[in-house]
Amino acid sequence: MTKNKTKLNVKKVGVLLKPKTVSDYTSVLPNLITWLKRRKIGIYFSEGDKDRVEKITKNLNKSISYTDLNTLHQEMDLNVTLGGDGTLLGFGRLATKTSAPIFGVNMGNLGFITEFPKAEFFEELAVILNSKCEIKKVPLYKVQVHKNNKKTYEAFFLNDLVISKNDISRMFNLSVENSQELIYDISGDGLIVSSPIGSTAYSLAAGGPILSPQVNALVLTPICPHSLTHRPIVISDREAIKIKVPTRNESVIMTLDGQEVAELAPRSILTISKSTTRFLKIVTNPERTYFQTLKDKFTHGRRSF
Repeated sequence: MTKNKTKLNVKKVGVLLKPKTVSDYTSVLPNLITWLKRRKIGIYFSEGDKDRVEKITKNLNKSISYTDLNTLHQEMDLNVTLGGDGTLLGFGRLATKTSAPIFGVNMGNLGFITEFPKAEFFEELAVILNSKCEIKKVPLYKVQVHKNNKKTYEAFFLNDLVISKNDISRMFNLSVENSQELIYDISGDGLIVSSPIGSTAYSLAAGGPILSPQVNALVLTPICPHSLTHRPIVISDREAIKIKVPTRNESVIMTLDGQEVAELAPRSILTISKSTTRFLKIVTNPERTYFQTLKDKFTHGRRSF
């Protein structure tokens, strides 16, 4: 992950919403549209949100345009995600090196990747429009699936990739290796392959370590391993890893960032590598640091409800 300061020339802003939610946006969206319109900034939403947005914004609908997700990435000067980490992850997986920066607003409670709280984001957004801001570049990770030497699937993830069973919990075997040697054979409920930014998500809950985003590594975290010697391993992300799924006809699935799911055929081989051409640009909050966020979000014993 790298950081740099830049001045954004914002003429068009894309707005991304948490799927299916309406009540969270009844006051925020009209206020945001009016705020941006006053500054003569074009406002764009995803085509998939049109019906929902029109019900919320009513008399402001003439101020809004709609387009597809790829256009939001490539033709906006800034994208604002209103939701939580999942909203940012779902949109961010489509990012390329030419995508617009993302201003992530946390509308909920946890919000580890989203940098700005709901209560303060108008003030912070005004600062960003008028002065330089710091933007961090977070790499995407690519997974390719091959069967009989033919590529059957390709996708990207930001947080983690999880291999697990699709039916009632039963142990199965996985083989994990890099370009030089076998890392280990695992028997258990599955495996989490986590990026540094995703190390505080599912991997952490499964007993994996917290990695600083500055570390160039991946975490391999077994899920309920059969052997106590199969512990989480931190490996360099400078070379690809390969994971071989079972040869038997078992229902094994792969989940990306907890959102995108694909079934893995027997004898499939997954190749996971850090992308050299695709990364996410996130506007950072100058009032927030990584380790302060850890202390705020993961205070031991604090109730989360």
